[in-house]
Amino acid sequence: MTLEPRPEIAQIPEAIHGALDFAELARLGITPDAVLDFSVNGNPYGPAPGVRAAIAQVPYERYPDREALALRRVLSTHLDVPGEQILVGNGSSELVWLAALAFVRAGDRVVLVGPTFGEYTRAALLMGAHLEHYTTQPATGFQVEPEELSAALQRWQPRLVFVCNPNNPTGTFLAPDLIAAWAARYPQTLFLIDEAYLTFTAQAPSVLPMRRANMLVLRSMTKAYALAGLRLGYAVGAPEVVAALRCACPPWSVNAMAQAAGIAALQDTAHLEDSLARITAATVELRASLQHLGLAPCASTTHFFLVPVRDGASWRRVLLRRGLLIRDCASFGLPTYIRLAARRPEENARLLTTLAEVRPWSDSC
Repeated sequence: MTLEPRPEIAQIPEAIHGALDFAELARLGITPDAVLDFSVNGNPYGPAPGVRAAIAQVPYERYPDREALALRRVLSTHLDVPGEQILVGNGSSELVWLAALAFVRAGDRVVLVGPTFGEYTRAALLMGAHLEHYTTQPATGFQVEPEELSAALQRWQPRLVFVCNPNNPTGTFLAPDLIAAWAARYPQTLFLIDEAYLTFTAQAPSVLPMRRANMLVLRSMTKAYALAGLRLGYAVGAPEVVAALRCACPPWSVNAMAQAAGIAALQDTAHLEDSLARITAATVELRASLQHLGLAPCASTTHFFLVPVRDGASWRRVLLRRGLLIRDCASFGLPTYIRLAARRPEENARLLTTLAEVRPWSDSC
């Protein structure tokens, strides 16, 4: 007799993300240190200097604080939000899964505003949800049409709505007052607003000040604070919503080094502000240089953006063999696009030089 897993397991698509695939690099004979990674949307200037010092003081033999109390106190001050409304997670991805575990029942309708982050789909399908897709289009710059989405929500009456804002991979931004209005109209729906990339936008407002009881706001510290290797994020919501997520959360999911790093990172605002200013300038220069090469980067509110090409997978293969990793967007349903995130000026220059040399758009790519 064969032991069968839950039937939902067969419905979950493969997890495809940016970042280095170490097995792939081994097959190609490429060392990870030799690759410049434009496929992830992080801070290329690394964490604040105090992060490494804070990690060095962590006692490895002691269990981490299950409640992340010290980090939550710092976040409470940083956000002006009571500590009981904050849950720290092992990256915002864990919090996505916890929301599905805590609130989605088999057969519930879950709305995805896409193309968007793939973990929303995976988490919802594991819980047996029925997915409804509102998909933006290239012809409108991947912008949400509010009237269309409003009508879809009225038709579907979902249990949960995932909104990535600004959206990954398109970099588009949805006005927070629209989201709050939908939450007010549908109080039985949980609106999960993933603000993982909000820090990279130019003064775009958060939905936090206008949040309602049925809104859960996620933030990532792996991106702007450059803590991807440690995995750290947090959720802000009504006490009863956060309590439900906490019940679904495994103990000690956030290790002691991540907690210490998060506190140190939040206390060094100068490093973050300096990094963001440099990234913004580098993004403007990179986009202009790509246009000079004859490419057409899509509009974006962030430092990452889509670029239309003929075959994104071919572009990825060509550039990876030259030590440059880009994001092939086929997993987003956009096989004719790549996604790039600006890095340091000298690193962007290497990408531009390579593109000018190999000109992948001039052949089968």
